[in-house]
Amino acid sequence: MDDFTALPDPGRATSLDDLTEMLRALKVCAGDPSYETIRRRITARWRADGRPAAEDARRATVADCFRSGRRRISTDLVLAIVEALTADPGYVTRWRHALQVTGNAARAAAQVRVRADLPPEPATFTGRVTEQARLGRQLDTGDRPVVCVVSGMAGAGKTQLAVRVARNAGHDRVLFVDLRGYHPDPDQPPAEPGAVLDGFLRLLGMAGHQIPYGLDDRIAAYRRRLAGTRTLVLLDNADSAAQVRPLLTGLPGCPVLITTRHRLAGLGQVTRILLNLLEPAEAVAYMRSATAGIPAGDDPRAADRIAARCRRLPLALSLVAAHIRGTPGWTLTDHAERLDERHGPVDDRATPAIALSYQRLSPQRRRLFRLAALHPGHDVDAHSVAALAGIAPAAARMHLLALQRHHLTHPAAEARYHAHDLVRAYALQRCADEDPPARRRAALTRLFDHYLSAAGAAMDVIAPAERAGRPPAPPPGPTTPQLGDLAAATSWLEAERTTLVAVIAHAAENGWHRHATALAATLFRWLNGGNPADSLTINGHALYAARLGGDRQAEARALTHLGVAHVRMARFGPARERLTEARTIFEELGDLSGEGTTLDNLAQIAEREDRLDDAIAMAGRAAQLFGRTGEPTRLGRALIILATIEQRRHQLDDAAAHLALAIRVLGGEGDRIGEANALSVLGDVDTRRGLLPEAAGSLTRALQICRELGNRVGESWTLESLGALALRSGDKAGAARHFRRALTGFRETGQRDGVARALNGLGETAPPATAAGLHREALAIAVEVGIVTEQRRAEAGLARVS
Repeated sequence: MDDFTALPDPGRATSLDDLTEMLRALKVCAGDPSYETIRRRITARWRADGRPAAEDARRATVADCFRSGRRRISTDLVLAIVEALTADPGYVTRWRHALQVTGNAARAAAQVRVRADLPPEPATFTGRVTEQARLGRQLDTGDRPVVCVVSGMAGAGKTQLAVRVARNAGHDRVLFVDLRGYHPDPDQPPAEPGAVLDGFLRLLGMAGHQIPYGLDDRIAAYRRRLAGTRTLVLLDNADSAAQVRPLLTGLPGCPVLITTRHRLAGLGQVTRILLNLLEPAEAVAYMRSATAGIPAGDDPRAADRIAARCRRLPLALSLVAAHIRGTPGWTLTDHAERLDERHGPVDDRATPAIALSYQRLSPQRRRLFRLAALHPGHDVDAHSVAALAGIAPAAARMHLLALQRHHLTHPAAEARYHAHDLVRAYALQRCADEDPPARRRAALTRLFDHYLSAAGAAMDVIAPAERAGRPPAPPPGPTTPQLGDLAAATSWLEAERTTLVAVIAHAAENGWHRHATALAATLFRWLNGGNPADSLTINGHALYAARLGGDRQAEARALTHLGVAHVRMARFGPARERLTEARTIFEELGDLSGEGTTLDNLAQIAEREDRLDDAIAMAGRAAQLFGRTGEPTRLGRALIILATIEQRRHQLDDAAAHLALAIRVLGGEGDRIGEANALSVLGDVDTRRGLLPEAAGSLTRALQICRELGNRVGESWTLESLGALALRSGDKAGAARHFRRALTGFRETGQRDGVARALNGLGETAPPATAAGLHREALAIAVEVGIVTEQRRAEAGLARVS
């Protein structure tokens, strides 16, 4: 085992899957001991190091480290496994380094903020006339796909040039993203193309449920949405050709403009612009324009000297100019002499200029500048910075505007701020030097408390009936935004969507395990309503945090929420695995409520797979458990699932009785979403019982509630039920209208089983020639998703019109 050449080299890993494969190879090299043997070795070592028994490694957690497809990996546990498999400390050190490098590269790559407009450009932009003209001509070409790459050193003004050219190009629509190719914070690695496409598709009008899961499918959907439009795509701070290739439109009229510090070879036919330093005359012109009105002093060439000291780098020029404008009473000569005195050898051209701006700040603003850089997200707002700094949002907003005047931040979106990667790197370094670890940790704890409190306040508005079932959150404080109505709550959640993912990821991996699990659980109902991919990501982080923290309750809850997300995406195999694992833990803990929740969801899977006996048994057991635990809201929702299955089994009177009880329970608890769901299902049952006026009354009430709450999913299902009612009444024209409206809603909310039902309904109202196509489309979806009832219905429809 001393010969490193006989062991896998972790330094060659470029992904977590690579490291997992090498860990499996190391296990074989070590004689292929069992997971239990490895666990015992780890536990013995940890006990010898004084770790408590509560932190003992578990066999399942050890085995998980050998599983591919992980989004993250426990560094401590993997190193303990390596130590258990080889006694050589040098080899363990190599693994430690590889885990740090690869883990940081994989962290948070799935979190990115996109926008449908351009960042503001500085009023003092100057120079680059030749480059502007060349790029402008290329972007104006509409008869072929266009890709332009602007490359150059950090701070050379690549983004400013690209934004200026894009703004002047005059396209109907713009998509912009910072790909984070060079972010100084390891928690902000280069963005995954799939995550960028998710954001772009949302901006292009695709609902979260509609967005495909696979990268190839997202690329295809992206290009379909752009086809026939005049859309400019600006990809800022690209890391590699592999990162941008999936984001290329390949369409005439939809050019792609890329900024990068690299050449990005292998992109095919592209126009390349290399930005060097500004020409001396351009640098001087910029400085004179930016400092207009400030006297030159004794040296008429002071502006030339300042430009030279800034090494003609646009970022440094803008920072120094901002400092000059903020120093009344000084001449340009005074500033030139100060720069001469301060000038020394530096590794980065922009560092002296950033330092100059930093030193100009008051002590309070320096502190805020440093602490704001700790934020895990791509950008910040006044409320989150106030939490980090422990001050009021109004004061934070004032300080952020002051930092903007000093060019240390710039607007990222409405009331949000972002810093250049060089500026943020400087701030993080100053924070490490000036703020002790305890102060930094306290700041992040305040930040995570802020997000947990705000998320709790938002969810109390969106799902008030479930308040008692959510983890406890800090009470709203001075930094918590006002989220008193549905519009404010949903707007805040959507605006903070990518930030919340980043916050949970950072908390999970850096010791705030309770914050990670509690925040993920708090957001469950919102994510379940329209963001299943985000739910998978967030609850993956929560599962990791729960296992690291040894919190079995939180582990089971995260597994449940992962299972529900898979159900929403019609991935019944993974859903069943996660829910079954969660149920086992809940049973071990004696948690009847948790067990009932998993049974409810397993019953829905069984019903979708046409295993009705299994479904009715599980749904009935879930209802019994909620009756024992005294949870009326969960009991009411369980009764709806039970009634849905009873309807499938033609037990219509039983279903109606259970639904009547559910409506009373849920209405009494103020769960209007659940009440509307129960009314909608009761309308279906009464339609089948021939009680058509009663069905119409229930469905009309359900539709009214759904529209009041903005519940598009519930509205779509109710419209489909109204279509079935109209068809039963002999009103084919009315049925077709309802089915078409339902189909639109199902497609917008990604309810693929609903799409199949609405298509089959339309097929049943249409003439044979049209009906065949509708039933064929429904059949394809039903087979793909695994909805047996709609598959049979489509086949019957095709047989009828053939």
